Amino acid sequence: MSPAPPAQPVVPHGLAGKRRGLTSLTRRLIGIAALWVGVLLLGGGYALDRVLTGSLTENFDEQLEYILNKALIASSEIGPDGEVRFSRPPADQRFLEPYSGVYFQVSGTGTDTFPSRSLWDRRLRVDAAHNDVELHNYDSAEFEGEPLRIVERDVILPGSSTRWRFQVAQSREILDRQISDFRATLFRSLAALGLGLLVLTALQASFGLWPLRRVRTEVIAIRSGRQRRIAENFPREVHPLVQEINALLAHDEEQAEEARRHAGNLAHALKTPLTVITNAATAQAPDLADTVCREATTMRRQVDHHLARARAIGRRASAQARAKVWDSLEAVERAVSRLYPAVTVDIDGDKAAEVRIERQDLDEMLGNLIENAAKYGGGRVFVTVSRGGDDKVEIAVEDDGPGIPEAERQAIFDRGARLDTTGKPGTGLGLAIVRDVAEIYGGTISLAESDDLGGLMTTLSLPRAD
Repeated sequence: MSPAPPAQPVVPHGLAGKRRGLTSLTRRLIGIAALWVGVLLLGGGYALDRVLTGSLTENFDEQLEYILNKALIASSEIGPDGEVRFSRPPADQRFLEPYSGVYFQVSGTGTDTFPSRSLWDRRLRVDAAHNDVELHNYDSAEFEGEPLRIVERDVILPGSSTRWRFQVAQSREILDRQISDFRATLFRSLAALGLGLLVLTALQASFGLWPLRRVRTEVIAIRSGRQRRIAENFPREVHPLVQEINALLAHDEEQAEEARRHAGNLAHALKTPLTVITNAATAQAPDLADTVCREATTMRRQVDHHLARARAIGRRASAQARAKVWDSLEAVERAVSRLYPAVTVDIDGDKAAEVRIERQDLDEMLGNLIENAAKYGGGRVFVTVSRGGDDKVEIAVEDDGPGIPEAERQAIFDRGARLDTTGKPGTGLGLAIVRDVAEIYGGTISLAESDDLGGLMTTLSLPRAD
């Protein structure tokens, strides 16, 4: 039997299209690098082409200027007939060969043109409206099929008042071939350089993103149960991500364990009342109805307690949870005043204080504390809001009741514990719920004696929202 293929990660149907539309980081990095490499190489290639092409053209012009100044103008003089003649013939034999590609021409107003033999039956164009006291270099296409590079200058020779125009022209064939060869070499060099840079970029992107692929592999291993955490031997840039993922995994495990513990606690809490009811019903006890009501009340207290914890745990995951303490206190004060009209509740302290808790949970905690103070106090309740240390907000609830002896304060937090024997209605879970919900949000609760009212002072410390 062939081994079963490895399980593939399941992708929800609604996310399949989005996943296909996601871009690859590797392709994105290579694309950005290709864009910049292309821009830089094109810009650099263009600048290099301009510089070297200009240098070749300048060198070509210098040769023509040398012929014009040293070979022609320097050896020119006026003959007896008033025409220009050379004291020595030009040394370049190409001037004597027809259509050799190197030409000169001397022309003046009202005189015959003095061309080189290489021009044969052609003449260079003379722009009479143009004044070339300085050297003038330009390209010309006046000869069909033979582009020219021309250097010209106007000169007045000794013994003559005529302005003579000396022109030297040479075919651009050699210059154009040099420029073409240079551009071909430049293109091949830049293309090879660009390809090499892209290959290096691809290798760099693949190698640089390899830790992220390792993270994905280890997450798959965690999901399949082969390991519990991601190993932390990652580069410095990826290490914070790995730590956050591991912290999230630990948080999820803690949540699952807390849920299992809650389910076990609730089952254990309900087991005894259900046993009592079952035994009473089996024995057909005469007080069965009273027993059912009493035990049902006990079960309801336990269910309310665990539901309060479950709601707080569920809402704790919201990082944006925040509530204004003063708004919650005013709402609780109005509700308590209607239940206990003879009790005076005074509120003082920081009105702008905010805590990182859902408003509903804050209302429930403050409601329990202030209602207990109103129920068991002597008629006065004083609530103070202040800023504590370690980014905390402290809410102190004081009453003028008999208080609780120091030896019994810890026991009051046990579920169902009641120190009141007057028969006032209550579940015995108020302080236990407040303690559990406060601890879920990272807060604490403590009991002490009130210095001002003489009764009990309950201090609730909760994380401050900055």
